[in-house]
Amino acid sequence: MAKPAHHFHFWYFVVALLGVLAIQHLWTEARTVESIPYSEFQRLLKDGQIDEIAIADRTIQGRFKQPQPDHHTRFVTVRVDPGLAAGLEQYGVKFAGVVENDFVSQLLSWVLPALLFFGLWFFLLRGFAESSGLGGSMMAIGKSKAKVYLERDVGVAFDDVAGVDEAKDELLEVVNFLENPRAYGRLGARIPRGVLLVGPPGTGKTLLARAVAGEAGVPFLSINGSEFVEMFVGVGAARVRDLFEQARAKAPAIIFIDELDALGRARGAYGTGGHDEKEQTLNQLLVEMDGFDPSSGLVLLAATNRPEILDPALLRAGRFDRQVLVDRPDRKGRIAILHVHAKRVAIAADVDLEKIAALTPGFSGADLANLVNEAALLATRRGATAVTFEDFTNAMERIVAGLEKKSRILSPRERRVVAYHEMGHALVALALPGSDPVQKVSIIPRGVGALGYTIQRPTEDRFLMTREELAHKMAVLLGGRAAEQLVFDEVSTGAADDLQRVSDIARSMVTRYGMAAALGQVAYEAEPHQFLPGALQMPPGRSFSEATAHAIDEAVKALVETAFRAACDLLATRRAVLERGAEALLAKETLVEAELRELIEPRVP
Repeated sequence: MAKPAHHFHFWYFVVALLGVLAIQHLWTEARTVESIPYSEFQRLLKDGQIDEIAIADRTIQGRFKQPQPDHHTRFVTVRVDPGLAAGLEQYGVKFAGVVENDFVSQLLSWVLPALLFFGLWFFLLRGFAESSGLGGSMMAIGKSKAKVYLERDVGVAFDDVAGVDEAKDELLEVVNFLENPRAYGRLGARIPRGVLLVGPPGTGKTLLARAVAGEAGVPFLSINGSEFVEMFVGVGAARVRDLFEQARAKAPAIIFIDELDALGRARGAYGTGGHDEKEQTLNQLLVEMDGFDPSSGLVLLAATNRPEILDPALLRAGRFDRQVLVDRPDRKGRIAILHVHAKRVAIAADVDLEKIAALTPGFSGADLANLVNEAALLATRRGATAVTFEDFTNAMERIVAGLEKKSRILSPRERRVVAYHEMGHALVALALPGSDPVQKVSIIPRGVGALGYTIQRPTEDRFLMTREELAHKMAVLLGGRAAEQLVFDEVSTGAADDLQRVSDIARSMVTRYGMAAALGQVAYEAEPHQFLPGALQMPPGRSFSEATAHAIDEAVKALVETAFRAACDLLATRRAVLERGAEALLAKETLVEAELRELIEPRVP
């Protein structure tokens, strides 16, 4: 119940009265107390005019026996050293003590240490906050670090994304819903609550998410999954809550979480210790996804290249309802991507982008963007006015094989070994049916350890390979080792990478593809990471006996030995061509496809 207004007026009056009384007391004290010099005090003391005194460390206060002419009844004086006072008195000097005003020094003695301590604490805390990702403010520790892009800031549309037409068609529904949610749901359908973009690195998952925001013309909140993970328990969950609060305030909007696997790894998969914070953050995300209504115009997009490690609760219906594959582009997609990136550079009129797309199977969108940029840099270095096809081929060799090491000097013996080795690869590839045509052979060192290289140009994208084609591929890889064995009757360390690749192919044929008749149609090893084949992972537990393991080793060895014998037989029947090719390679250092064909089938005059 509220207090009456007159009650407050009474207390105002009391405070005002007390203030007036305090001022009156101070004024009365000022009129009745007189400050006198110490010499005057001694004179009054001798004359018997002082009634009583009170002695302090620095001052003496007292009362006069009779009021003074100016109505003062009390006095105060500053004490002076008695010895000094006696000496001054005999000369009749008027003297008085002075109280030093040490208020400022006393204040500084208290304030400066406090300021110093506060300053050190502030800068140390700020540095710790910045180094730990707290944004330099302890008050902002639970705030989301999402970058908010407004409609005019996104700057990406579907026209800027090429090579992923199926993924764009899937996301077009999200765009239509964000533009007009009521019309889109007229039949009772609802938009997926969450859309998960999965695919290898560099295929354009983040670009697609931004294109959806640009097409729909809505705010785009972008954040990385690792930014939710902090050393303080509860911070990640607080940031998830703040992120969704920001999105609801800006709805319709898109939330995009990149690298979702940093946040959404399956619970219980962290080993011992350090997993409570991550699991709390994941639990909060699951709750938030259940707590918002898609009809409000809020769509959650996420991207990952490791969907196999995500928590099953994230992938169930009602959370990430739809998974969109953003895979490496096929030949048609690569052509479209090259056209997009070629608009930004000056390309010669005779450059055929379809030929470049044919030379780059397995390249992602990011790889193709890098290829165009590297070709433009090479053309700029040589002072050209436009980028030619040769610049593109040189850029591709630089990306695939590495930078040329012309300063690396090989001995004549080593150059001969490398020349025969590379020519062995080329001749076996040209002799076996179904092998990719050889585009270039070189003995110029490239990259970290390549002393030479042979580049094959695929004629089409391949998604399946037969047992015979894999055997031919192994024979081509072993062609260099076979040439060394045939010509020099000994082998070198130059085939180390070839042997590793051949062993991987043979083991996969036996353990994953069921291509060993003695072992039957059985898979003995699981598939590696779907989109990160080179990622480190724990070795799988063996689920077969020692006898089966011995049989697998024998089958792998038999496949490799068969491919090696096939390469040796092919080169033995073409010994003269091998010799001519190696000599030409030693003389020119690089041979292209037309020169190789001339060596194999010389034209008759």
